[in-house]
Amino acid sequence: MTFADPYWLLLLLLLPWLIYRYRKDIGMRHVMLQVSRQAAMKGVKTWVVYARTWLQAVRWVVLVLLIVAMARPQLAWYEDKTEAEAMDILLVMDISPSMLTKDFAPDRLTVAKQVAKDFILRRPFDRIGLVVFSGGAFTQCPLTNDRRLLQAFINNLQVGKLRDGTAIGMGIATAVHHLKDSPSVSKIAIVLTDGENNAGEFGPIKAAEMARALGVRVYTVGIGKEGVVLSPSRQNYDGTFSFAQRMMTFDSTLLSEVARLTNGQFYRAYSPTDLRDIYTKIDRLEKSKITIAKVQRNTELFFWLLDAAFCLLVLELFLRWGPLRVITV
Repeated sequence: MTFADPYWLLLLLLLPWLIYRYRKDIGMRHVMLQVSRQAAMKGVKTWVVYARTWLQAVRWVVLVLLIVAMARPQLAWYEDKTEAEAMDILLVMDISPSMLTKDFAPDRLTVAKQVAKDFILRRPFDRIGLVVFSGGAFTQCPLTNDRRLLQAFINNLQVGKLRDGTAIGMGIATAVHHLKDSPSVSKIAIVLTDGENNAGEFGPIKAAEMARALGVRVYTVGIGKEGVVLSPSRQNYDGTFSFAQRMMTFDSTLLSEVARLTNGQFYRAYSPTDLRDIYTKIDRLEKSKITIAKVQRNTELFFWLLDAAFCLLVLELFLRWGPLRVITV
């Protein structure tokens, strides 16, 4: 608690002198015989006699409250006002059947989902959305600040929602189309895939040129090992997949060129640890500009003191001219 006008508190130094003068002069004003009831004439002290002893103290309390109220006590607290130049980020995630490959435990998609959720929690000021692709692409979640909503969409990602294939160019093009009208100065797409582009009307290079023209920077992330790995071989009638050892290939040159054209970077993740490190690097590279200003806010308390003083003064007058009334003779 602070005081806006603390110098008024110096008046409290006069209070002991006023009390001393009052007690010294009260007996010199006039001679009074104070009785509260007829029983007092017989030498029996009632509660009224004791109450009158403390009646004047109520006025001193009122005086103290008025002096403190003039000093304007305030409850001061501070609020950190954060102004951030937020970015717009679209996560472009591959959900083709190959993302169920078992070289990551339990599979590539599960690890990719968890790492993506950790990433968005480290970006509290940015708008983030989600685009998914397989044989085609669509926007799973538009740009939003609602982290719970975005995490729910990521949790619900499943293989098999789109036709089979890996349309990397379509995923990038969908993200660029969503970002083209964004008012944000910084627009970013993070593309995560585990295969070669083999589907879609837009090729990755054409989509990258479109991104560059619209000021969208693309980071590309290749996930998974190359060679023979346990991967889905066919989809069963019940929607599940059968697994077999398959040869997996990866086009690093293409993803590197996409990143280069858009002034982004290409990363390769051979393990879950690599993937987490890559997202951490991207998080460090793409930092929002944040300005923090402390705003002081004060809550005035003097009116509470005035209310208390008024109530005590009314009580004192009621008692003085009521049950504790003095008869002067």
